[in-house]
Amino acid sequence: MHKLKRPQSPSCLSRYQHGRDNWSLVTPEDKEKIWQQLHAMQGNLCAYCESSLLTQSGQRDAHIEHFQQKGKDPKATFEWSNLFGSCNRKISCGRHKDTRPAYDPALPIKMDEEDPDHFFLFVSDGTIAINAELSEPEKERAQGTLVIFNLDAKHGALRQMRKNAVQGYLQTAEELAEMAAVFDEEEWLPFFMAEIEAIKGLPFETAIRHTLMP
Repeated sequence: MHKLKRPQSPSCLSRYQHGRDNWSLVTPEDKEKIWQQLHAMQGNLCAYCESSLLTQSGQRDAHIEHFQQKGKDPKATFEWSNLFGSCNRKISCGRHKDTRPAYDPALPIKMDEEDPDHFFLFVSDGTIAINAELSEPEKERAQGTLVIFNLDAKHGALRQMRKNAVQGYLQTAEELAEMAAVFDEEEWLPFFMAEIEAIKGLPFETAIRHTLMP
């Protein structure tokens, strides 16, 4: 989970109106146009867990996700600001959220409005730590976000997937830490920034980035 910059709304959404239409009326062609803008915002990664939305054959295994559930907030059904691309994993992310009991819609962190880096530290063992310097209300929101989307379950698959993703970067992280301890920032920072640029768009990008940070 990382900060996302939302692009312009796909024009096709203006053809649909709350109170007159429902989501099932959105045509496959219009959904593809929505996906094009979601891709511009988040690439081929799930907005929540950052796993790939593509199968090995390159097909999309994902759904257009309503951050505020359309069944509980119908007014938000066609609001561009309410849409993300989510994986289809039933035990986490959008599918899991929709099975949760009712919760305050203002509780979960919204990635296009807030920076998850303020709330979380992704650890190299695959776990997600909550920033100890947060206020109590912020800690409650951070914990609530992890629970609602089931992003850090003790025996969940995501922990192992993140751990596997960072394994190939542990040596690089050690080397960067050694450089940062010995050299001035202007000497080691270009190497760090080159690594950060190289991992952009990779599955579990945030876990890798946090691991690389000196």
